[in-house]
Amino acid sequence: MTDEAATPSASPRRRAGRGSGTVRAAPSTAKYRKLKHRFPPTPVVSEDELEAIHDTSLTILEEMGMDFMHPEARAILKKAGADVREGSERVRFDRNLILQAIKTCPSEFTLHARNPERNVHIGGKNLAFAQVASPPNCSDMQGGRRAGNQTDFRNLVRLAQRYDIVHCSGGYPVEPVDIHASIRHLDCLSDIAKLTDKPFHAYSLGKERNQDGLEIARIARGISAEQMEQEPSLFSIINSSSPLRLDTPMLQGIMEMSSRNQIIMLTPFTLAGAMAPVTIAGALAQQNAEALAGIAFTQLVRPGAPVVYGGFTSNVDMKTGAPAFGTPEYMKAVLAGGQLCRKYGIPYRTSNVCAANTVDAQAAYESVFSLWALTQAGGNFIMHAAGWMEGGLTASFEKFILDCDLLQMVAEFLTPLDVSPAGLGLDAVREVGPGGHYFGTAHTLERFETAFYSPIISDWRNFETWEEAGSPTAFQKANAIWQKELAAYERPPMDAAIEEELDAFVARRKSEGGAPTDF
Repeated sequence: MTDEAATPSASPRRRAGRGSGTVRAAPSTAKYRKLKHRFPPTPVVSEDELEAIHDTSLTILEEMGMDFMHPEARAILKKAGADVREGSERVRFDRNLILQAIKTCPSEFTLHARNPERNVHIGGKNLAFAQVASPPNCSDMQGGRRAGNQTDFRNLVRLAQRYDIVHCSGGYPVEPVDIHASIRHLDCLSDIAKLTDKPFHAYSLGKERNQDGLEIARIARGISAEQMEQEPSLFSIINSSSPLRLDTPMLQGIMEMSSRNQIIMLTPFTLAGAMAPVTIAGALAQQNAEALAGIAFTQLVRPGAPVVYGGFTSNVDMKTGAPAFGTPEYMKAVLAGGQLCRKYGIPYRTSNVCAANTVDAQAAYESVFSLWALTQAGGNFIMHAAGWMEGGLTASFEKFILDCDLLQMVAEFLTPLDVSPAGLGLDAVREVGPGGHYFGTAHTLERFETAFYSPIISDWRNFETWEEAGSPTAFQKANAIWQKELAAYERPPMDAAIEEELDAFVARRKSEGGAPTDF
């Protein structure tokens, strides 16, 4: 698949110099790769400074504690030795309780897909990208910004399947508010299971939704409950209600998922100056306190249950209170989060984020800085990797394409240099000698189609050729590309008996009313 049709036709007249002749089109998808970090992670604080953050976070849990708003969760914590007082939701933790509990966290594990080739390995040096999740709005060049709906939801899921660099769904790529909340999870998870063969996520918004998500994931894989318990096949993001609170739906999610050996990604939402101290070190200490408390709870529910440390500390615009992303402060927080995860031996979740309102230079550079930080931090699982806009309020079709291009560049950057005798090209140097060129050498001709990364969006034609082609911008190219790729989408095969069982389960749960709501 190429992006040849993404831009107006070039003039047949050829110009001399750079960009003349036929423009070689780029593939829209790279070969599916299990990505690995190759470079030592970058520390942003010294070992002493890291220890200070760690110690402060444990002091927070000892002195202030954290609210656990579910009675059953508090009972589990009290039995484990936490300070739980009658009539209070506040829980205080001895630091040794926390440190002993997190020792059972696995450092690596696998998230299983219905297509085994799409299994996602989490932890260690592994790197995986998940699509944008949870915006209430979506946008594209033609339709503008609009409320999330089922049609756009399905199309974004299809695009995630289309691009191999997106390893899994991270949730609903846009919230389809035209489906009633009581049954939304049934339609959405069923759609994701059918439209992709990649692993996916279930929201922890009441135990019924968790249980339905578990059953949909099980049916889609065609396995028993026992096999699923041995092979984690679903994950859920658990966000603490910063500062220092885990609410009932989140705690129910941990208990439902961790008890069945499914994956929890415990992620505080600590915006410095709003839900956390205005200093990044202070915000990190609070992030770490909330993360450790939630992670420890997963291990008290089931020792060895797979869990990921989620970092989401950034700053706010102090003029407006709006969240800011891709900032120097965000980068520092991401790097420090990686150091904390390595200290505890727990996989690290972080995000490709920006605060831009349209697909422009701001959207690109804030995402580039986010990606640089998470790559240097050794991030393992990257949420919102493709399509995030407007601080998470909008999923953009064009930004999805831009991000896929950036992610493929990251993947290529992580590809080792070929320093074999053929890679060193000594024979080519002998052939050309001083003052020649390498365009026509056998060494070049054997490699010219695959030697360099071919971008999806970048336009390397000279100015005159680009102008003759209609002067397409990155925004325009991305708009044409996503439509072309969507048109080329093919649904991955699913066994007819499995699909029938899945449809029957969804129909039954809908007839039962789905998940309870207050409206």
